[in-house]
Amino acid sequence: MTRLDIVLPLDKPEGPTSHDVVAMARKALGIRKVGHTGTLDPFASGLLLLCIGKATRLAEYFTGLAKSYDAVARLGITTDTEDRDGEPGEERPGWADLKRDAVVTAMQAFKGDIDQVPPQFSAKKVDGVAMHRRARRGEHVDLAARQITVHELELRSLDLPFMEFRVCCSTGTYVRSLARDIGEALGVGAHLTGLRRTSIGSHTLEQAITPSQLEDPEVVSRAALSPLEALGHLPAVVVDEQGRDRLAFGQTVDAPETADGGHVAVEYDGRLVAIARVRDGALRPEKVFLP
Repeated sequence: MTRLDIVLPLDKPEGPTSHDVVAMARKALGIRKVGHTGTLDPFASGLLLLCIGKATRLAEYFTGLAKSYDAVARLGITTDTEDRDGEPGEERPGWADLKRDAVVTAMQAFKGDIDQVPPQFSAKKVDGVAMHRRARRGEHVDLAARQITVHELELRSLDLPFMEFRVCCSTGTYVRSLARDIGEALGVGAHLTGLRRTSIGSHTLEQAITPSQLEDPEVVSRAALSPLEALGHLPAVVVDEQGRDRLAFGQTVDAPETADGGHVAVEYDGRLVAIARVRDGALRPEKVFLP
């Protein structure tokens, strides 16, 4: 892989879409093959992992990682999109009387494995049509709840009518729907007014550069993660030259006894050779990354 076959942590500002940020990176870096590992809504900011060059083939291996967010919700008013960009409903009474203990108690019910109904406005597709398109046409779809995992949920401050909270959750979690449900549990409703993603797996916002820094090759080089570095959440298996050559031709290689049966990052001479699955005691290449 070349210098531009990298994963680049980037701090998306509020306003642009995730696709807009990808377009900025394509222009600044002069390369067409740029993608990302998980969308942030336009009003949200924070960590995007850009996959660049051949590293675009790695994107799917980040989707299952837990994500952390700092969020702000406005109690007492709901919106049709469940965030600040939507049409507000009528203000509901009672939010001014809420106490911190009551909010903390309500939030406890949303820790662990829970069922969550996705929002009507989302990229989720029903019969091939994105939900946000259906919603804008005035259609309402009864969506089934799906299980998510909230690993951590902490109230950071309560300055009524606003509550700030931090959440670490599984992929597929809608933080605005979490705010919606907490508001309903309190009997006053809520919508999300601020969202900042702070981590994806072990990758944190502190590692990220801003879109304006994409123009600086030195800054990009310092922030860039090699494919092997970026895949630190996968078990690593080192092969010799013969093993590298076999994997390059799609052939299997004996797996070490420590391999656990899932995906592994296979390396040779400090570089990523392949993503493989361990089956029947063998490494079976799923994607090969050789020049």
